Amino acid sequence: MGQPEDILLELNKAVLAGDEAGARELAGRALGAGIAPLAAIDGGLVPGIGEAGRLWDEGEYFLPELVAAAQAMKAAMAVLQPALAVDGGRRGLGRVVIGTVEGDIHDIGKTLVGTLLAANGFEVFDEGADVPPSRFVARARHVDADLLCASALLTTTMSRQRDLVAAAREAGLRAKVCVGGAPVTQAWADAIGADGFADNAVAAVALARRLVGRDA
Repeated sequence: MGQPEDILLELNKAVLAGDEAGARELAGRALGAGIAPLAAIDGGLVPGIGEAGRLWDEGEYFLPELVAAAQAMKAAMAVLQPALAVDGGRRGLGRVVIGTVEGDIHDIGKTLVGTLLAANGFEVFDEGADVPPSRFVARARHVDADLLCASALLTTTMSRQRDLVAAAREAGLRAKVCVGGAPVTQAWADAIGADGFADNAVAAVALARRLVGRDA
């Protein structure tokens, strides 16, 4: 299993299976085989977590499997992240604080967005799930964040995104607030005064680049 394509395939499978130890070991093996960290993410992690999301949508995966896949991806990213730091001009686009809003334990979409933002040159501070506005604000102030990204999966937790926008404005943060999640729309983002909305991870990266003035 020494060929790059074989390593990426196994990394894909480890994420899909929720195998944290395997994903961590394979990420290290990928770097040792000369695979660029972005290639390991694009060719191994993203397909694996994407397939887990598809299986969730189709009812073949349940919450435990979905959480396990996300944890495996995080384990691999912990190995790949330092190598991204030497990826030249792709680093240093801005600092992002990301999390799922208070009352919501949904993690998979937020984790994928954070992973892709990191892969595209942002420094990402992932606060996890069930994050109150005060914690978003405190973290953003501490790291001098450029962007605050808040996910909500449930219609019953969307209002916390409005609360976050208000809290960020009241705190005088310079960070721009971006929102997303299954029930979230551009109309909702406009109504609560958010600075941006994205309906998928790829769109979130494009939005982030635009908001920090690096959309070229």
